[in-house]
Amino acid sequence: MRRILLPTDFSENAYNALIYAAQLYREDECTFYLAHTYTPPIYQAEYVLESPAQIGLGDVYRAGSMENLKKVRERALDEFKNPKHVFRTHTAFNTLIDEILETVKNEQIDLIVMGTQGATGAQEILFGTNTVHTIKKATCPVIAVPSQFKYDAPKEILFPTDYGIGYQERQLEELLHLAIRHRGRINVLHVTAGYELGQEQKTNKALLANMLENVAHEYHELPDMEIVTAIRDFQTRHGTDFLVMVRNKHTFLERLFIEPIVKKIGFHIDVPFMAVPDRFL
Repeated sequence: MRRILLPTDFSENAYNALIYAAQLYREDECTFYLAHTYTPPIYQAEYVLESPAQIGLGDVYRAGSMENLKKVRERALDEFKNPKHVFRTHTAFNTLIDEILETVKNEQIDLIVMGTQGATGAQEILFGTNTVHTIKKATCPVIAVPSQFKYDAPKEILFPTDYGIGYQERQLEELLHLAIRHRGRINVLHVTAGYELGQEQKTNKALLANMLENVAHEYHELPDMEIVTAIRDFQTRHGTDFLVMVRNKHTFLERLFIEPIVKKIGFHIDVPFMAVPDRFL
């Protein structure tokens, strides 16, 4: 039973991420946690001190959050009618990132799926920024679904690597599951730096090859260039349905999680992007 966290701001972009998750895991038994956090915009010290003007305001926001979550849950149940899927709702007076981290720990979440950006009413919420922070801090894989992306099975999965680390089986567990489940092919992309692989890189490549033994896969080499450019070049030439990267402070992939670069990817990439942490709970 997979436990999947779906943060929502009640926008269509957030619901689109829910649609993607429900279809991506339609053959798996899953519990989906629909999560929303609220913080009154006039939340100040006087709120903490229970100023008469603020008493009960939190209850109003909580009630609104619960009602909207109920509507999202009912909509999902009506649209999918999948006996393998259970939808639960979760609301909290907290910041989104802090609540995500607490929920991952308390509910033993396996995966987070969220939109890259969204909007609630007239007030835009840069979900891309929230996604960036979630990717940086989460201790489970995070799938970011581009706005208005229409579901397409992950048949061509792009996996960039510099062979700088020896991947652990748990880090690639979700990638391998999706590739097998959807009969997809994993395209291992390496950007050369003008010289041959070192001995450690060769060892890590051999370890990766062993892990990919039971799934369709191919290896691709591109000349020395920025990784973002390499990803876009590969997508243009070969097509990609799904992008997967593993964070690790010892590799060039860490550069992708410097906020300006991640924002660029988060706001403009046109396929779902799964970021796998270098550590798990």
